[in-house]
Amino acid sequence: MSDQKKTALVTGGSKGIGFGVAKTLLKMGYNVGITSRKLQAAEEAASELSEFGEVLPLEADVRSYESQQQAVEKLVNQFGSLDVLVANAGVGKFGSIEDMSPDDWNTTIDTNLTGVFYSVKASVTELKKTEGYIITISSLAGTNFFAGGAAYNASKFGLTGFSQAIMLDLREKGVKVSTIMPGSVATYFNGNEPDDKDAWKIQIEDIGELVGDLLKMNPRTLPSKIEVRPSRPPKK
Repeated sequence: MSDQKKTALVTGGSKGIGFGVAKTLLKMGYNVGITSRKLQAAEEAASELSEFGEVLPLEADVRSYESQQQAVEKLVNQFGSLDVLVANAGVGKFGSIEDMSPDDWNTTIDTNLTGVFYSVKASVTELKKTEGYIITISSLAGTNFFAGGAAYNASKFGLTGFSQAIMLDLREKGVKVSTIMPGSVATYFNGNEPDDKDAWKIQIEDIGELVGDLLKMNPRTLPSKIEVRPSRPPKK
C-alpha cells in the first residue's frame, strides 16, 4: 500500500476530461482511482494510464449513493487515504422543453447534480481527515443559458451553486472546494469524436493542468470558481 503518497478519486475518469485529469495527477505523484459505470472501460483506461503511476479502476455509478460509498471505501482500503475528489462525471441531454422527455431530464439532473452530491457526501469524512480538496467540473453552461439547454443548464447552474455553498460549509473544516467551468472542450461529450476539427477547443490536458495548478497553490489562497474558455474560437 502506497500510503505515503496522496490519493485522488476522479469520477468519470475513463475518458475525456476525467482521463486528462487522472493523467496529470499520476504525473504529479498521486495514486488515482478512476470510476466508470462499466468496469471494463475503467480497466482499459487504467491500463493506458498505468505507465504514469498506480491506478485503481472502479465500477461506480454516480447516480447511486451506495455505489459512491463503495468506491471511496475500496480506494481508501487500497491506498490508505483520500486527499482529492474530482467530481467530473457528467452527461448532456439537449432539446426544446417541448421535446424533452422526463427520462432525459432525470438522467441529466441525477448525473450532473445529484451525482456530485453523492460523490461529495461519500467522500467528505475521509477528506476532512486529510484536509483535502474537492474539485467539481461544472461548465460555462452553469452561468450562460441557451435554447435547448433546459436540463443541462439547470444541472450546471445547480452544480455551480452547490459547489460554492459547500465551499463555505467546508473551508472551516480545512477542506477546500473549487469548481471549474469550461467552455468547449475536445472530448467525446454528446457523441463527439475528437479530431483535428477540435484543435481550437480546450484540450483535456489543459483541464488536467488547471487541476494541478489548484493543488499546487499556496493553501492560504482558494480560487473558488474558475471560468475557462478557448482563447480563439473559429470565425463564424
